[in-house]
Amino acid sequence: METAEVIAQRIRDALPSAQIVVVNNDSPCAQHSLLVDREHLVAVAAFLKTDAALRMDYISNVTGIDWLDAKVKEKRKVKKTVEGVEQEVEETVEVVRPGYLEVVHHFYSMELKQGPVIVRCHTPDRTADRHIPSLTPLYRGAELQEREIFDLYGVIFENHPDLRRLLMWDEFVGFPMRKDYVEPDDYEYEPTPHDDVLEKAKHHYPEAPNA
Repeated sequence: METAEVIAQRIRDALPSAQIVVVNNDSPCAQHSLLVDREHLVAVAAFLKTDAALRMDYISNVTGIDWLDAKVKEKRKVKKTVEGVEQEVEETVEVVRPGYLEVVHHFYSMELKQGPVIVRCHTPDRTADRHIPSLTPLYRGAELQEREIFDLYGVIFENHPDLRRLLMWDEFVGFPMRKDYVEPDDYEYEPTPHDDVLEKAKHHYPEAPNA
């Protein structure tokens, strides 16, 4: 199969307005991935599925990742006066990278027996704009996996045919796979609390009346 760099360039050639970044993986598996802007996610997936050299006709898994705000170091070029001469120098500055939610897709070709092609896409932030296009219209196998990510992370998949909770009940509040999720100390649906759950729940119990 072609390398991630070659696939990325062929996507750029087919979809000139798409933003494609190769994300290198330095682990032994060396499974590099493609970061795709959400406006072109569906078009990129369609390219992978129909391209004669790829034929990515199967989506094996769709997973979610929660990235919190983080301090990162960036290199920037600034103008400074050095010994009376203005020069452009490179400085390392620390900036805050806003958090976001990411969805990772693994594509394989059953026809050509090759893969994976890994495609990433993320939201602008974790709260106000949590929308990502659904790939269920292209890959029916994405339906339940997108529902799971919606349920546990809060990603809203646009054009999903049946976007509703999958694991948690309708009245459940929050997204339990978020890194900042705080679990409740009173599980109202736990009929027989025990161990840690019991200890957390005890202070919710009404006090016994005085004898």
